[in-house]
Amino acid sequence: MLPAIPVFDLRAEALPSLAAMRAAPLRTEELWRWARGRYTPAGLAVADRLSRHWLRRNANPLREEIEAIAAALPGPGGHALNLSYEWGCTAGLGATGAPFMLRVLDWELQGLGEQLCVFRQAGPAGEWLNLGWPGFAGAITALAPGRFCLAINQPPFPERALARAARGMGANFLGLAVDWLAARPARWRQRGLPPAHLLRMVCDTAPDYATALAMLREANLAAGAIFSLAGIRPGEAAVVENAETSLAVIEATPNAVAANAWQGIANPGAPRWRYSAERHAAMAALLAGPVPGEFAWLRPPIANEGSRLAAMMCPATGRLELIGMEGGAAVTQPLYLG
Repeated sequence: MLPAIPVFDLRAEALPSLAAMRAAPLRTEELWRWARGRYTPAGLAVADRLSRHWLRRNANPLREEIEAIAAALPGPGGHALNLSYEWGCTAGLGATGAPFMLRVLDWELQGLGEQLCVFRQAGPAGEWLNLGWPGFAGAITALAPGRFCLAINQPPFPERALARAARGMGANFLGLAVDWLAARPARWRQRGLPPAHLLRMVCDTAPDYATALAMLREANLAAGAIFSLAGIRPGEAAVVENAETSLAVIEATPNAVAANAWQGIANPGAPRWRYSAERHAAMAALLAGPVPGEFAWLRPPIANEGSRLAAMMCPATGRLELIGMEGGAAVTQPLYLG
């Protein structure tokens, strides 16, 4: 039988992500070891030093919590992994009746689906559910019952000519590396808020959909992001594309979809994850009709080899349906809350 997704109550914790590590020490250690295997100990140590300096220089609001996370790990990695904005995703919003979100998060780092957790957290605006992993201070996918649900998709890289040529010859990994390296100097100079940290702050402090939408529109970000947001009233659903210097809001009329490409911003760039156009089209077709339940909607290419979680969230009812995934297949039992 597949394992269940654990649910941890961190509502009374001042540093919830540190409390999550203490509540799930084996999951924390396993994730850290997988990260070391992927990025190498030396690479993780260098990234950690740079990330620590960046957080301190920018007076990041979650820096104290991330410092505590880093100190609790058996080696370097806490700072770097809390700035590892490397996800590709698909999200679909329905705004007819009670708004809802279908969400699939993709990332190349294996093991995230197996170690998936739900953390009950609370801030000044109320309680919310963080769908994620111990040791990560930000949030990528969240449900605030009675308020909204929210998710981040990674936007495309600005594509350089050399990277475009490499992709034209089939060297997609080289093209990705060129674009990633070319973007580092500008990223280092940024003084804005990491998108995952903004999502955490929105869930903690925004009392309603309108406030959350305004925070996403007005934020000064350290990196571009695609946000999907759904509220509790008909029509309260939108995709917010924040490209640091450009902004676009795609209202759900009655549906909206986000993958890993800009829709309202004139900068096509290069997708960070596979099948972005195909996933977008498949989700749009799915939302055009009745959405099947029990994860029957979770089909390729929406589900793919990089998928790590899939969720359906309805903030009006507080309903959450969630599974962990690896290699396109479920690795946990479905979790149903609300």
